[in-house]
Amino acid sequence: MISITGLTKTFGETPVLDQIDLDIAEGERVVIIGPSGTGKSTLLRCLNFLDRPDAGKITIGDLTVDAARARKAEILGLRRRTGFVFQNYALFANKTAQENIMEALVTVQRLPKAEAAARAQAVLAETGLADKANSYPAALSGGQQQRVGIGRAMALNAELMLFDEPTSALDPEWVGEVLDLMRRVAEQKQTMLIVTHEMQFAREIADRILFMHSGKIVEQGTPAEIFDAPQDPRLQRFLARVSG
Repeated sequence: MISITGLTKTFGETPVLDQIDLDIAEGERVVIIGPSGTGKSTLLRCLNFLDRPDAGKITIGDLTVDAARARKAEILGLRRRTGFVFQNYALFANKTAQENIMEALVTVQRLPKAEAAARAQAVLAETGLADKANSYPAALSGGQQQRVGIGRAMALNAELMLFDEPTSALDPEWVGEVLDLMRRVAEQKQTMLIVTHEMQFAREIADRILFMHSGKIVEQGTPAEIFDAPQDPRLQRFLARVSG
């Protein structure tokens, strides 16, 4: 179980997250939608302290962290329990695909290099990139780079995988292969929290969809409830815009 209580974040005088409360069940796939600038990505980044929350509590498994007094060891504990997939891949340019996957296994999970290498090879095979183990990011397509990024998160065996608009930086020709890989991850009952602008994908993959606006979760429900019977006028306007 993942539990978020009273999560708050302000940049300067601008509130970005306003008392977010959210529970996610084990194996649940939760998708966040909403206009740009409403705090969706910040919420994900606060869950493993890429951005430090101002207040609130985060519970993942047996670890509860109070943002106001979080210690370094607790932050590291959160990062060991989460895998993060960035919208811009965030691969190390000077490391091969295999080395990129190994990095967090060695530095965060403290695995021996031989064990980390074996796990990285297995993950690359699972993502269809076994033949790219020794390739550097510059030699990979955008879709391949993002699949390495997903593989890096998969390798951690994390309790929660966070996806921050994983297809937004991709050319259209590469979007499908990344979404297919995410579907395969979801089929393994991996707990997932996904920010995306891919509405059809959200409808297909989500157990529950959250609509965020102005730093708050203003409506949530099943895909059918959100897309076919939206209640909040802000959600209605958003869906009208994205449906063209």
